[in-house]
Amino acid sequence: MNISVINGSPKPGGSTSELLIKYLLQEIGECNVQVFRCSMPKAELAKIAGSDVLVLAFPLYVDSIPAQLLQLLIILEKLKDLNHSMMVYCIVNNGFFEGTQNYIAIQQLKNWCAAANLNWGQGIGIGAGEMLPFIANIPLKHGPNKNIGYAIGDLAANLLNRQSGKDSFISPNWPRFLWRMQSTNFFWMPRAKSNRLKKQDLYRRMKRL
Repeated sequence: MNISVINGSPKPGGSTSELLIKYLLQEIGECNVQVFRCSMPKAELAKIAGSDVLVLAFPLYVDSIPAQLLQLLIILEKLKDLNHSMMVYCIVNNGFFEGTQNYIAIQQLKNWCAAANLNWGQGIGIGAGEMLPFIANIPLKHGPNKNIGYAIGDLAANLLNRQSGKDSFISPNWPRFLWRMQSTNFFWMPRAKSNRLKKQDLYRRMKRL
């Protein structure tokens, strides 16, 4: 079975999508898996088109699919040698705490599968994506990675059997108020400072035209 995984993150490295792909590969074990990025050479599109399984891992952008990944999907849909027995799965992460925020993006992928005449497998929507690299040292299915580990394990099992599963929307096993406090003090504020912004700039509202 040939498995293609596309990392749809615009980041060149160290992304949450990359970490989630790593978790998935741990669950899959030794299989014929190839990982691609959206900026791949055109010659590699044929490898994806002939795959038995396609996995898309990407961050949520404005409740939707990142533009460069969407562009790639449009190209794949039009390939004449596309394997229409292919099963499609996805792992979407977002910066909000609630995994349900990824619902629309997963529905978009389902619509793409219908348009491309491909088979929908399963989708996972994961919340608090920016938190995950900070708890990467905690094993899957333990502590704050408990829900994430079981969800990825379920997807991996369905993937290996080329069968469909129920879409799931999860958040880390961590109190929401602690996540909000930690993300503010250790992620968003330092990120703002590195971009020469002050705290009050984050709360500034755009003026209506």
